[in-house]
This record gives sequence, structure tokens and C-alpha cells, in this order.
Amino acid sequence: MTHPIDSHCHIHDSEFYPENGQVVYERARSANVMQMICVGTDRRSSREAVEFAATHDGCYATLGIHPHDAKQVLGSDYLVEFSRLISSTRDQRVIVGVGEIGLDYYYDHSPRDIQQRVLEEQLQFAVDHDLPVSFHVRDAYDDFWPLFDNFHNLRGVLHSFTDTADQAERGLERGLYIGLNGISTFTKNAAQAALYAQIPLQKILLETDAPFLTPSPYRGNINEPAYVVRVAEHIAQTRNLGQDFVVSATTTNTKALFSI
Repeated sequence: MTHPIDSHCHIHDSEFYPENGQVVYERARSANVMQMICVGTDRRSSREAVEFAATHDGCYATLGIHPHDAKQVLGSDYLVEFSRLISSTRDQRVIVGVGEIGLDYYYDHSPRDIQQRVLEEQLQFAVDHDLPVSFHVRDAYDDFWPLFDNFHNLRGVLHSFTDTADQAERGLERGLYIGLNGISTFTKNAAQAALYAQIPLQKILLETDAPFLTPSPYRGNINEPAYVVRVAEHIAQTRNLGQDFVVSATTTNTKALFSI
């Protein structure tokens, strides 16, 4: 039996799970979600992702500065710190990617020019270390694609994708995967639901983005990796496929991208 992988969660993050990260991890394993990728969003959470992954079977970490926090690191030595984390854990195979990084023009918590500069720094870091990338892009694809195309040999996933079919196609043309999470189970946007049902299965990664975006029917609860099973179930239902088939395909995709 193939187990689903949560390709994007934050259960390591003390801001979101100050007391129960271990309990949430154990519930995931009880639900047969045996592997989780703990995603960094700033310097602190990236360190915590590495620490959590190094001490929990089946967990992996990514290092990254979310676009919201770009203004906090511009001109700092954050990439030196990330390089040291990679070097110190190389034998354990803990760090498997860079992310989540990108551009977010919906909130503009950091100035757009600074978001772009920090994204470029991290894209070069990903290339230099031959690591895949988890991308956060919101209302910013017109600026994102030219930056992306300046780099060669990038690979990754458009995390929590909610944009148009055209932008999805641009990602697929560049060899990127699409991350689907709880949004796919509760969206009321017909075009979005239709898009989710049409993305090639061989290009989909399952994710939760826990603690955010809890899938139906668990709305109102804090999200957790155990609920990624519900995302797989929904994909199977909308495509008239067996759930085991969906889990097997998406697990293969996640393992291929992150080399786990």
C-alpha cells in the first residue's frame, strides 16, 4: 500500500503549533501519512523545520524566506546560515528543497522590488545547491515568470495554486508541479474547480499547508497533515478514479521532485 505524502506543511513551526506539533505528527502517522515536508518561511521557521525533520522519522525540511518577510532579510547573511544548515545535515538527508519563496502582491507586506530581489537571491541559491523549489505566487505572475526564466535548471511546485488555467499551463510548460490542498475541496469558483479536475495527475502534489486551508468536511478545525487524505479522496471522486491510484501517482510525483 502506498501512503500519501503531505508535500507542504508547517507543523514544525512554534508560531502555529507551540504545544502540539508532536501530537499532530503522531496523528498523521496514525492516518498513514508517513512522510511530511516541513516548509520554512523565515530564518526561525527554517531552523525549526530542520530541527523537527532531523528528529522525526519521515519528515523533511525546506529552507526559505516567504515574500511577506523579504524586507526582514535583504542585505543580511541569511543564505550563509542556510548553507551552513545544509552542510551540517548533509549526511542525514534532511533538507530537500528551497521554499516557500516567491512573490505576493495581494498583501504587499514587503515592497515589490525587495520581494523580487530576495526571490532572485533564493533562486540562485536553489540552482547552486541543486534543490527544488516550493513557490508561493499570488497576484504576481506577470513579474514572476520573467524572473523564473532568467534561471536554468529550476524545478519545483506552484504551492497552493489558485490562479488561472493559463498560469497553470505556463507552469506545466516549464516542467513545474501543481500543489493541491484543501482549497480544492471547498472552492465555490466553478472555473477553479474545473481547473483542479483537469491538471494532469502526473503533475499534482498533495499538500495541506497546515495549519491553514483545512479541507472539507473539517472546516473550522486547525489543519494538519492527517487531512491530506481528504485531498486525495476529493481528487479521486472528481476524476472517478480509485483513491489508491491517486495516492500512488502523487506520491511518486513528490518523491521524484524532492528526491525522498
